Amino acid sequence: MSYNKELTETGWNLDNSYSELPEPFFTQVNLNPVVSPTLIMFNDSLATDLGLNSGALQKEEGVAILAGNQIPEGALPLAQAYAGHQFGNFTMLGDGRAMLFGEQITPQNKRVDIQLKGSGRTPYSRGGDGRAGLGPMLREYIISEAMHALGIPTNRSLAVVTTGEPVFRETEQPGAVLTRVASSHLRVGTFEFAARGTGFEDLKTLADYALNRHFSNIAEEENKYQHFLQEVVKRQAKLIAKWQSVGFIHGVMNTDNMAISGETIDYGPCAFMNKYDPATVFSSIDVQGRYAYGNQPYIAGWNLARFAETLLPLLHEDQEEAIKLAQEEMSQFSQLYQSYWADAMRAKLGLFDKETEDESLIEDLLSLMKKHEADYTNTFRALTFDKAEETVLFGTAEFEHWQTRWQTRRARQEKSTESSNQLMKESNPAVIPRNHRVEEALEAAVERGDYRVMKQLMDVLSHPYAHSAEQTEFCSPPPESEGPYRTFCGT
Repeated sequence: MSYNKELTETGWNLDNSYSELPEPFFTQVNLNPVVSPTLIMFNDSLATDLGLNSGALQKEEGVAILAGNQIPEGALPLAQAYAGHQFGNFTMLGDGRAMLFGEQITPQNKRVDIQLKGSGRTPYSRGGDGRAGLGPMLREYIISEAMHALGIPTNRSLAVVTTGEPVFRETEQPGAVLTRVASSHLRVGTFEFAARGTGFEDLKTLADYALNRHFSNIAEEENKYQHFLQEVVKRQAKLIAKWQSVGFIHGVMNTDNMAISGETIDYGPCAFMNKYDPATVFSSIDVQGRYAYGNQPYIAGWNLARFAETLLPLLHEDQEEAIKLAQEEMSQFSQLYQSYWADAMRAKLGLFDKETEDESLIEDLLSLMKKHEADYTNTFRALTFDKAEETVLFGTAEFEHWQTRWQTRRARQEKSTESSNQLMKESNPAVIPRNHRVEEALEAAVERGDYRVMKQLMDVLSHPYAHSAEQTEFCSPPPESEGPYRTFCGT
């Protein structure tokens, strides 16, 4: 992998290591220029982290690159091939509306994918137009950056450019291109593609590439593929625990939407839970509740089992022994997830150490929240500031009993009450991307071309643990009159 690309005026320092994989894993693509690109959202701080020149990127030449009308020096546009289990059904897939134009080498010598989403047709478009609507691209910009601010591994959003062309989905809306940044776009589905369609040597090449890119510390281990599976299992357990701790619902946890890096990718009908209920589903297409909030840990385990299956030929030449090794690593997922989740929830309750009764304390609170339809985020926020009277739980005998147990538990810690309170402030966000607030921002932008609402929302979401007075108005859940909330994939 070369790190000596000449910097351009805009700061691009691109490499193309993915293109060194065998041909089945990608197809080089031509640009699909748009009529009238206009930059409407730009992430200055991320651009700086990437070593990019923000000023130059916001000029005409830079915007042309972000729209997919031109490519920077060193770029090699391609669409990645992959497969996936979508709602449990296996399908051969690929980037149908996205283009990877290279991997930026940052000033910290970190390698990240630069991908344009909504950049036009590819060989994997399957009859689609390869374009994206402004609303879904702005939604991903909002949610992905909010997730980053919450401390959850995620792909990032660098820019949104309108195309000057309409797209037609449920309704007609302006077209847009999102520039997103990720550690990579290697998916469980990429390995399913290799295992089912390319053969052993290509599978091994892909696994070695993934190891070198994401797990270089184990790339030389004798049993490196077992360690590879172990690390992916660990990262996913930690990621899903973080999702659950803030009430995030991905919406479409297909295997092609699970990154082996442990980052959240492919934001579609995602949303954040208001009232606590494990059965919460927002996606209009998830009619059976497969990807409901409470199912996310189980689906992650299911997806990882599909990943483990792809690695069997690499784990051991004897299939029975390979299955044994895979099962050994997969058996750790549930325990790892439960441990990470319990740690996250302890922190939300201001608990530093572990006691055997902690999980029942946590589960009992969640049961009360479900019974009384308590707001998930605001309940923990109220506990953080000792304002239980602001929750619907207040005044019930059950909650008073629970609160006594909790305070007694906190008192047994060596850490001070002040330290416990600070831990809660750092673990319980004041604000999340409330669905009605996100919709307000999208409506203003898409229907009226007014981006002030979105920018104000982004400012508030950028410091979710600040607990500032300015955030107060963004803490309220939607009015009851709004009814059930539904999201759409936007494809």
